[in-house]
Amino acid sequence: MTLRSAEFRRNRETAWRVLDDLVSRVEKKGLSRLSAAELQELPLLYRTAASSLSVARSIALDRNLILYLEGLVLRAFFVVYGPRIGVLEALGGFLKHGFPQAVRGAGWHILLATLAIAAGIAIGYLMVLPNEAWFSLLVPESMAGGRGPASTAEQLRRTEIFAPWPGFVDSFVVFANFLFRHNATIGIMTFGLGVFGGVPTLLLLGYQGVVLGAFFALHSNRGLLVDFIGWVSIHGVTEIGALILCGAGGLVIAEKILFPGRYNRLDSLAMAGKAAAGLAGGAVLMLFVAGLIEGGLRQLIASTPWRLAIGAATGALWAAYFLSSGRRGRHGPAT
Repeated sequence: MTLRSAEFRRNRETAWRVLDDLVSRVEKKGLSRLSAAELQELPLLYRTAASSLSVARSIALDRNLILYLEGLVLRAFFVVYGPRIGVLEALGGFLKHGFPQAVRGAGWHILLATLAIAAGIAIGYLMVLPNEAWFSLLVPESMAGGRGPASTAEQLRRTEIFAPWPGFVDSFVVFANFLFRHNATIGIMTFGLGVFGGVPTLLLLGYQGVVLGAFFALHSNRGLLVDFIGWVSIHGVTEIGALILCGAGGLVIAEKILFPGRYNRLDSLAMAGKAAAGLAGGAVLMLFVAGLIEGGLRQLIASTPWRLAIGAATGALWAAYFLSSGRRGRHGPAT
């Protein structure tokens, strides 16, 4: 057995050493440190080492040799077949291709999520407009922020719509961070509730609309509807758009659970899960942008026409991004 093992090792050890050296150099300095000839040699040496490992296991050579080959083959596998891009490059590829492709692939899910929010806005508006007692029942105090039927037009104008800018730190750091965490929590909940068949997702979206509709009615009764729309639109186009995309992702999940087609539910869910997660992940990035606008820019720009213009511009930019990005250069499922 000793002679057999020694012969096996002597005939192949040179190739293992070369592979070990190449893999070690790549691990330390990256693939760019290898010459063109070494790059061509790398997969051949990997396959040779893998074959040696298979033979070693089958004829039960010494344990240390098998452990060495297992480690070498595993390291070489990651070098030969592992990802070639870093985190920032992967994020760039997702924003350039994966996210807009996922949005374009979820047309009717986005439409249904939009209708749920629109229906909620209409319900909240029509309930509160003639009877403001409904406002306190529909909007929890934590979301009302002191606003309600007792608020006067002057109070809303002075403390909310045209409240003084609190400064850079409070706006862009403290408040924006709070808004992002709060909105991201709602967005992730909206997405996650899709596993229950989509109905809770639609109800949560509808409730967000009800709250917004109640605020519209409250400000309409004070003659501040246009100013309030401007106050909301500067960040709301991005924020509400993100919530709709989170909901659409949840509805994609719900569809594959309820109607798996010719696959079983797990396989159907696995195939659609990547695109759905892409929708939710991109939407969370949108909520980060919305948090910066709401926390920092909204009060800094104390002009309703400018707020409306920025809201319209952000909507046009998002639409152009979703409709045009990622149509060239790569095809296949969203990543």
